Amino acid sequence: MKIYRIKYLFLSLLLAFAVISCNNDDVAMMDDDLMMDDDMMSMNPDFSGTYAQVDFMGRPGINTVLGADGDAKDAHNISVPTNQGTSFQAAYQARLEALHDAYAIALGLTAEDVDYQPNILGDILNGPSNDGFTNNPVTAEVLTTVLATDVLEVAPNAATIYFNGGTGAPNYEGAIGFTGRTLQDDVIDVSLILLFGGGDGVRFNGEGGLPQLVTDGVSLTADNITTTFPYIGSPE
Repeated sequence: MKIYRIKYLFLSLLLAFAVISCNNDDVAMMDDDLMMDDDMMSMNPDFSGTYAQVDFMGRPGINTVLGADGDAKDAHNISVPTNQGTSFQAAYQARLEALHDAYAIALGLTAEDVDYQPNILGDILNGPSNDGFTNNPVTAEVLTTVLATDVLEVAPNAATIYFNGGTGAPNYEGAIGFTGRTLQDDVIDVSLILLFGGGDGVRFNGEGGLPQLVTDGVSLTADNITTTFPYIGSPE
């Protein structure tokens, strides 16, 4: 009788372990089902409710540099392009001129010594006139009017590029800009050159005691970008 009882007890324990094992498998399967449900939900997001625009960046770095403070930057980010020029141009111009004044003070100079200088976009923004920059300057007002409307233009009948200075200073023959943007364009350096480079594009290049303002110092590494999405190059 004792042997039979031990046998029955052993069978009962095996049955209990089997039930526990099944329960664990069931939990694992439920977890897998939940993961699949989550995946399906992410593929079919719920667009009901009210959405708000919180960021706007056609030209990287412009709002960062010319937005006076966090509130101004946030206001620009939630605005629409048709309102941006009227709403932000004057503030952007004041900020651009104030930055030059700050650099003048830091260098022990007067504001007139380190004021904004018309830049290399003459023919591109104002249309051809003689030799470009010399007779057709881009004033602070013209530049900030363009930059305040933070959109990325597309020129279907021109080469796509953020900026190419052509032959360079002083005439910039063949220069082209704001016709789009490629992944190889160093848009931050271009933006800094437009703001601080002056007529030759290298005004604040760190020489002659002036600060280095025409580059962020980060080299471009996007030369080997793939031709398929997500267009990521090999790490360097």
